[in-house]
Amino acid sequence: MARILVVDDDSTFCLMLKTYLTKQGHQVNEAFSFDEASRLIRSNKYEVVLSDYRLPEKSGMEVLGEAKRKNQSTIVILMTGYADIRMAVKAIKLGAYDYVTKPINPDEILAAINNALSADSSVKPAESTIHSDSSNFIKGDSEYSQQVNKYISIVAPTNLSVIIHGDSGTGKEFIARQIHRESKRAKKPFVAIDCGALPKELAASEFFGHIKGSFTGAISDKVGQFEVANGGTLFLDEIGNLPYDVQVNLLRAIQERKVKRIGDSKEIPVDVRIIVATNENLLEMVNRGNFREDLYHRLNEFSIRVAPLYERKSDLLIFAKTFLDQANHELGKNINGFDSDVMDILMSYSWPGNLRELKNVIRRAVLLEQNSMISLISLPIEIIKKDNLSTGDAKKPDTDNLREMKEKAEYELIMSTLEKVRFNKSKAAQLLDIDRKTLYNKMKQYGIPY
Repeated sequence: MARILVVDDDSTFCLMLKTYLTKQGHQVNEAFSFDEASRLIRSNKYEVVLSDYRLPEKSGMEVLGEAKRKNQSTIVILMTGYADIRMAVKAIKLGAYDYVTKPINPDEILAAINNALSADSSVKPAESTIHSDSSNFIKGDSEYSQQVNKYISIVAPTNLSVIIHGDSGTGKEFIARQIHRESKRAKKPFVAIDCGALPKELAASEFFGHIKGSFTGAISDKVGQFEVANGGTLFLDEIGNLPYDVQVNLLRAIQERKVKRIGDSKEIPVDVRIIVATNENLLEMVNRGNFREDLYHRLNEFSIRVAPLYERKSDLLIFAKTFLDQANHELGKNINGFDSDVMDILMSYSWPGNLRELKNVIRRAVLLEQNSMISLISLPIEIIKKDNLSTGDAKKPDTDNLREMKEKAEYELIMSTLEKVRFNKSKAAQLLDIDRKTLYNKMKQYGIPY
């Protein structure tokens, strides 16, 4: 058990994370501002501080400084948006242990904490997270789901590389994990890397590791994820976002089955199965010169398409019930089911954010609901609005007011851009010329699921 401080100005997020970590046996306090965090740090001893990088008054850098001034051994983990990663890297050089990118997955936070707490016991980086996944694969009943289950059972026992295609939020990582579970590598590590949140300057170090002093900021030896996954499966999410020159190094490591840590001349043999996921058409990227053709063919030994949720509505009730059970466990609630009106809305809504959106909506509803059944009052307004039931559109400003007309135009631009890139938030932010944090804030403002 560890004493943990969570610092974030989003009170709902803090409550959810506090409840989740408490369920895992930790003692948790929350702070909604830098001043509150500073007061708690000065008056208490925390093993771990989790802080959002962007706070109303000051940044997570100041929280880091405050924590380290009180106790150098305090583990500080930053929660950061895509555009803040460079600053997060700077924070690591100043003593932060790690950073986790938003939107936050509670299991990922728990994994980072376990890594940090295990570090003093000479546990390899990420090793304590390898088997920490508590989310079981949900097998639907639809014809589509039966086909996917068949593909998994066919490819899992082999060593073939797999590309999983699908829109954001459709559960590609769950399929990758299930392939691993049904493979001969099941007792070995499953290691996931989000290529969409991986800065170019850190990619080689993350994949292959480095030795102390090999570059500025390399204050200790680092084991790369290829080594951590040795004997098991390496899952590369959003593979299409990997920089072109990093693709060369990745291809070489896959083909030669050897890696070299940065700054070291020694080659380390690795036996790793590669599974990748993408919400982009990699073949089109090859034709545009944005993705290496030789890497594409090396990865494309087998492919699985994950359908969006609106194409498999017959599975929705299975997922909804599972997410309800999970939320009850995480939040310490005992909600028994859904009102009939809620069921009608769940089945009518188009779920542009797919399973991720469904899970978030149900978790939020469980948190808010005061009765034994989920009722309409606990659903987000954008889910309930009639305009959304058939089209899946989020709430639209509807007024002659000049300010709100501007908001309507902004909403439509964001929606069209998201649809253009199939809800890849990193790509959408680049096209809109805004940072990822701003995009999430805008999506939240207009009720666009993320």
